[in-house]
Amino acid sequence: MIIEKLQGVRDRYKVISEQITDPDVMSDMKRYIQLSREYKELGPIVKAADDYVTASSNLQAAKDMFSKEKDDDMKEMARGEIEELEPRISQLEEEIKLLLIPADPQDAKNAIVEIRGGAGGDEAAIFAGDLMRMYLKFFERRGWKAEITNQSEGTAGGFKEIVIKVIGEGVYGVLKYESGVHRVQRVPQTETQGRVHTSAASVAVLPEAEEFDIEIKTDDIRKDTFCSSGPGGQSVNTTYSAIRLTHIPSGIVVQCQDQKSQLKNYDKAFAELRTRIYNLEYQKYLDEISSKRKTMVSTGDRSAKIRTYNYPQGRVTDHRIGYTMHNLPTFLDGDIQEALDKLQFAENAERLEAASKE
Repeated sequence: MIIEKLQGVRDRYKVISEQITDPDVMSDMKRYIQLSREYKELGPIVKAADDYVTASSNLQAAKDMFSKEKDDDMKEMARGEIEELEPRISQLEEEIKLLLIPADPQDAKNAIVEIRGGAGGDEAAIFAGDLMRMYLKFFERRGWKAEITNQSEGTAGGFKEIVIKVIGEGVYGVLKYESGVHRVQRVPQTETQGRVHTSAASVAVLPEAEEFDIEIKTDDIRKDTFCSSGPGGQSVNTTYSAIRLTHIPSGIVVQCQDQKSQLKNYDKAFAELRTRIYNLEYQKYLDEISSKRKTMVSTGDRSAKIRTYNYPQGRVTDHRIGYTMHNLPTFLDGDIQEALDKLQFAENAERLEAASKE
């Protein structure tokens, strides 16, 4: 059964490899991008398939040698090869089963990360700033590029809201687990009595819509310009370089003021607007899978509490998988990969279980 599926993948991979060098396909940019993406996604499956076929062939040869060989040393060598290959083949089978489950096509995309201070007033805004620094350090560890496109600072520090565009390999597929409500328990900087308070900040991670994902009519957009402002509301410059775009049919509003050029701010704002409109449809997909996967409840329902950061106990708890880490300082320093790996492992297990029932 698995061999038949793999042969189908191999055949498709060969067809695409020929198509992407066809001049007619190369002249159709939308189709070319789609085929190139599929070709890249099928590559790991084809490699795993080749490894599986080679290992299976070697195992059969080793079994034949063991049953026919008279020399004890040769039989022992064949036995050793069999003991090495059998678990390797089982491991490859599990890897291939997972690879054959269709991945979320958004996973390879860049992402828009939006962090907002929630319940807790000034302390929530300060915590939103802490999350921003945690993510920026994590992006740096991964070698990703981060661009802050819009921000609204809190009165006592931190941010009421901050929007970051993250560019890199497979960004959304990694960061999608961060969507949801992040709760903090600590003595606030603004608290004089020394009591532990609970505050929250929400994180929304959106896959960035590419140029060919959605078409927006320029007549449906209202453009407003205003002066960029900095901390405390003072004007950063006296030119109307900041851009606010309103998509009239949906009512979605975005703004960008991080560039001195109005044209650059417009391009960034338009890209974010395209992403937010695209995500109206994508949200329907998230709602569907969130009912099936506990790891994705955060993305399907962005009001769900996903993680608690407890300062007095120095711990971080992820409520989706019941995982607690007693390394709060290093976690806030951007060392969040272990938690993301465990979430991905849990989701993969859920995907395999769901696929086995189909």
